[in-house]
Amino acid sequence: MKTYTPKANEIERAWWLVDAEGIPLGRLASEVARILRGKHKPTYTPHLDVGDHVVVINAAKVALTGNKADQKTYFRHSGYMGGEKHIPFRRMIERHPERVIELAVKGMLPKNTLGRHMRRKLKVYAGAEHPHDGQRPQPLEVV
Repeated sequence: MKTYTPKANEIERAWWLVDAEGIPLGRLASEVARILRGKHKPTYTPHLDVGDHVVVINAAKVALTGNKADQKTYFRHSGYMGGEKHIPFRRMIERHPERVIELAVKGMLPKNTLGRHMRRKLKVYAGAEHPHDGQRPQPLEVV
């Protein structure tokens, strides 16, 4: 019996809507990464992008457990000597709430061209409004 490999025109891509309000960041990111990779589908293939589109709303209201809200920092480097930047979670969630979820999901996807294609299907919005009503996204319950 031959192994089934889906063709590019056979891949069905659905749209999912996730409300991040009150959901722990790690649980949310792992579920979103699973949908983006396509692991919820029977046609999942590791070397192909068979995942769906995910729209995350209320990114500014995502939860962290324990003392992580005070202790978690995001690291950046400019490439120059002494160019380190450590940004606390509280400042990041105030200024760029979308980036918090994008970085968490980015860490759970492959670090190659395939992962970059998967990340393009992630849309994150700080508030409850999003411009993807035309795609009729299905609500996804993250427990």
